[in-house]
Amino acid sequence: MKPLRDADGLLANLVGSQGRGGNAGRDRFSDLAAFGSNPGQLRAHLYTPENLTAGAPLVVVLHGCTQTAADYDYGSGWSELADRCGFAVLFPEQQRGNNPNLCFNWFVPGDAKRDAGEPLSIRQMIETVVAAHDIDARRVFVTGLSAGGAMAAIMLATYPEMFAGGAIIAGLPYGCAKTVAEAFERMRGNGLTDGDSRMREASDYKGPWPIVSVWHGTADQTVHPANAEAILRQWRMVHVLDENPSRTELVDNYPRRVWCDANGRALIEMYSITGMGHGTPLATTGDEACGASGPHMLEANICSTRRIAEFWGLTDSVHANQAQQPGGHSWTGGLQKAITDALRAAGLMS
Repeated sequence: MKPLRDADGLLANLVGSQGRGGNAGRDRFSDLAAFGSNPGQLRAHLYTPENLTAGAPLVVVLHGCTQTAADYDYGSGWSELADRCGFAVLFPEQQRGNNPNLCFNWFVPGDAKRDAGEPLSIRQMIETVVAAHDIDARRVFVTGLSAGGAMAAIMLATYPEMFAGGAIIAGLPYGCAKTVAEAFERMRGNGLTDGDSRMREASDYKGPWPIVSVWHGTADQTVHPANAEAILRQWRMVHVLDENPSRTELVDNYPRRVWCDANGRALIEMYSITGMGHGTPLATTGDEACGASGPHMLEANICSTRRIAEFWGLTDSVHANQAQQPGGHSWTGGLQKAITDALRAAGLMS
């Protein structure tokens, strides 16, 4: 057993003690039995739709505490979207021998750096899938919820050359904690710093950084929304972007801020889900329905899974195309007021 796991399992007390979603019967995966040395002692599951073609993208999905890969897929709908859009989905999964509450160990130094522990295991999984299924290595993406979101942040920081984009949902910034006590404090929103040097020192990479989508509920009492702002600060710094977004808009009645480069390409987006607690926002009914509600899988009338895939360019949505256009403010007066009111309600404007 890896060191510190028994004590670190206490972190799940903040995330909730809800049991597994009971969705084992909905498991659509094949197991990835061998993928290297696997120092993090993780399991790996893969979903490949029937319409997968050579050069398809790959999405890596990291579950939250108390969840299994099958639980999170059932709730988020990633494999269902893969059927429609033709990409593969890799689901790393924690084991209870590593963490009693199935949290990825983002707060353990040996599991939060390049070429060690859980990050290396995930890298080995990705390399195995890319080679075995002729995946386009330029279109690999990673997303996660809560502890999975924190591990997604670690993967993006330590292996930026591997990813075209990422999405961090109710997560924490890279390198913010090295002990259980620090992890609790950061989850409460205390002691967060910009962390630019940590991001840049996580690897020797000197190329362009991945694009990133950040999601957080404004009423999250498990991982304080201040963590989302700290994540934004880290990513604005590595992308060398101003504090003010290129544009702000309402999407499905929620504030969305977008930061673009000089050519108008969207590099960072941030969704503040007004009034939502800790979890992944879903729209389980309607034209853009995805997933199923459950513990930490929250009905919010917005499908984060679909919106993230659009931001990454994995769908043909008009919204995705708009996200790549040059920024600027082109609101009418009434819409401007609605956006301002929503931002104030989310605590993003005074």
